[in-house]
Amino acid sequence: MNPYLKVFLISMVPLIELRGSMLYATGVHLSLLPAYIVAIIGNMIPVPFIYLFARKILVWGKDKPVIGRFFTFCLEKGEKGGRKLQASAGRGLFFALFIFVGIPLPGTGAWTGTLAASLLDMDFKSSVLAVMMGVLLAGIIMGLAGTGIFTLIR
Repeated sequence: MNPYLKVFLISMVPLIELRGSMLYATGVHLSLLPAYIVAIIGNMIPVPFIYLFARKILVWGKDKPVIGRFFTFCLEKGEKGGRKLQASAGRGLFFALFIFVGIPLPGTGAWTGTLAASLLDMDFKSSVLAVMMGVLLAGIIMGLAGTGIFTLIR
């Protein structure tokens, strides 16, 4: 499989997202700029769908027998992220969402940030823009971190 296609697909996976795809890209010695662009595109494709449909699907499925526990987990994770964002942001919710997505910590990527924005009823345009800016920042941080990590290993 083409390594750039792998970067694209990895960046779409919840919890791994762009952070993991950039580490993969630097680990297999891909050119950083094309990998960065591919990872951003892959990470951003699910964002509108998450914003528009995730809450509805999670609420619908939270009491279903097989999927209920996982859906409840996702809903609680998004609500927790939303509460954390709102508590730290006050009126600066856009900036808080940008930082939440942009600082590559576990559980703070585009998926969680978009779900939190949806649960907080942020408007679509602001949510997507803040998440996009956060993804750009996270990509830069992970590209630099990955390059540094793999330079030390060699």
